[in-house]
Amino acid sequence: MAVVVMKFGGTSVADLDRIRNVARHVKREHDAGNSVAVVVSAMAGTTNQLVTWVNDASPRYDRREYDAVVATGEQITAGLLAIVLQDMGVNARSWQGWQIPVETNAAHGSARISHIDGEALRARVETGEVAVVTGFQGVEPAQGRIATLGRGGSDTSAVAIAVAVNADVCDIYTDVDGVYTTDPRIVPKARRLPKISYEEMLEMASLGSKVLQTRSVELAMVHRVRLRVLSSFTPPEEMAAVNLEGLANIGTIVTDEDEIVEQQVVSGIAYAKDEAKVTIVNVADKPGVAARIFGPLADASINVDMIVQNVASDGKRTDMTFTVQAAELSRTLDVLKAAEADIGEFEVRSSDDVAKISVIGIGMRSHAGVAAEMFKALAEKGINILAISTSEIKISVLIDAAYAELAVRTLHSMYGLDAA
Repeated sequence: MAVVVMKFGGTSVADLDRIRNVARHVKREHDAGNSVAVVVSAMAGTTNQLVTWVNDASPRYDRREYDAVVATGEQITAGLLAIVLQDMGVNARSWQGWQIPVETNAAHGSARISHIDGEALRARVETGEVAVVTGFQGVEPAQGRIATLGRGGSDTSAVAIAVAVNADVCDIYTDVDGVYTTDPRIVPKARRLPKISYEEMLEMASLGSKVLQTRSVELAMVHRVRLRVLSSFTPPEEMAAVNLEGLANIGTIVTDEDEIVEQQVVSGIAYAKDEAKVTIVNVADKPGVAARIFGPLADASINVDMIVQNVASDGKRTDMTFTVQAAELSRTLDVLKAAEADIGEFEVRSSDDVAKISVIGIGMRSHAGVAAEMFKALAEKGINILAISTSEIKISVLIDAAYAELAVRTLHSMYGLDAA
């Protein structure tokens, strides 16, 4: 029998009826003889309410106390699910992050997991007990304080627990039944992918796909944890218990590239509308100026994505364009203004009315012309490209936000991703 980690997000546990539905999924695996650990998020909307209370209490809050407050959402869900499972006749108990313990660093609010000793947890689940674990949280051992992992941290918790107990599979249950070639709400002909490589999933997660959190995919790729994305809203009676030979029959399995027999040139189209463009005009074109621009941004923990530098016509001054998260735009402008004495004289122009469209596929490594096809298709629709960035398996372009959906539909059809 398999060791299975099951993770359920906030929409899957939004109320007691949905928690009972989750319990039926867990019971299905337990009754089949599998060893089961469950990782849960807070009920939908709970974390937002807790964060609002913290902000209302004081805008200059202690981040350690912030974590103490927001971690309670997952504790409620874990306790309720354990109670419902017990009522169904399943031997279950809840575990909080500090009880395992899930050890983290001291970066409260965005902590990273440093170590999990999974021996005790694995021993308990192998006796037939279902462990219901709070996602999103751990303990910072130096001070013994609760630390939370940041938004989407329950995905990371689930993969880390799967590593710690040497699970055969980590099933991530969401409100969609797998990973699609693009957002089905924009492109009704989007297809579910039976399999996707870790590298492709990592690109899709970082470029706007909301199915999996980026850090969870990174962790799964490093430790080669087999992930599966499933829908918690598929009736439990329509789903079989984990059969390691037939994992890809439902949902989407995230796995090694060499397990994917047919590698399409393009696997999916991702988009993100929460981007902002910053252009520094007439900055001195001399060695070290880029470091003086991006160094302070890095020190302020502002993540910069696309960077484009124009060629200086006179060899003296140039323009530099880059993108940041839209939520970080005002802070970015403040940091640049504070660094003006170091950088030298310049003018700043910015806009948050932009979108990033990305084409992703491991097949790009061995196929030429993917970028040219993309640029041609966008040009034919009258869509102007503001910036470009590439990697081995993706091409991203920045465009006006008004054209985002048109660009996604155009590229999805052009690369042959539409379902029949």
